[in-house]
Amino acid sequence: MSRPAENIRIRRTRTLLRDALVELIEERGFEKTTVGQICERAMVSRAAFYRNYRDKYHLVEQIFDEARASVQVTVDSSDTRPPLERWVGFLEHIDAYHRMYGALLGRRGSPWFAERMRTSMAEIGIRHLQLPETVRGLVSGVLGAMFVQSITWWLDNDRPATPREIAVRTSALARAIVTEANSWTG
Repeated sequence: MSRPAENIRIRRTRTLLRDALVELIEERGFEKTTVGQICERAMVSRAAFYRNYRDKYHLVEQIFDEARASVQVTVDSSDTRPPLERWVGFLEHIDAYHRMYGALLGRRGSPWFAERMRTSMAEIGIRHLQLPETVRGLVSGVLGAMFVQSITWWLDNDRPATPREIAVRTSALARAIVTEANSWTG
């Protein structure tokens, strides 16, 4: 079998598994979803699942890592766009994959995924914010949680604002938090 056909088969299998995961999270919740149910819904064998993923957590981890890689340019320090434009780009990515993010971040989603996203957002904050060392961890953690909660709210409410509008609003909240933190002494 040729390499391109194999790659197409692997991509198809992964897509089927991811779509099945999203459907099952929406129906049953992440914690109640099993690998067997994912395979059955995707019409993919367990062997095919385990050739690609260790377990359902690894599947979610890969979704997160690939999503983060696909928007890496929006948070990469070599990106010369203003921070607001990078944030708009990230939210446009969330918007494009809203069903998946809604399932993973929603009430029935994966607490592990939400925590991983909060941690990732906090790490970005630490790298890009000019804050006193004494408050950097606290403020970046608060901002990471705020951004993920904002995304969750936006998705739970059927995206009532455009990515740009939600980016502007959350950026204003972030600026207020950073301004307050910078006013703290000692």
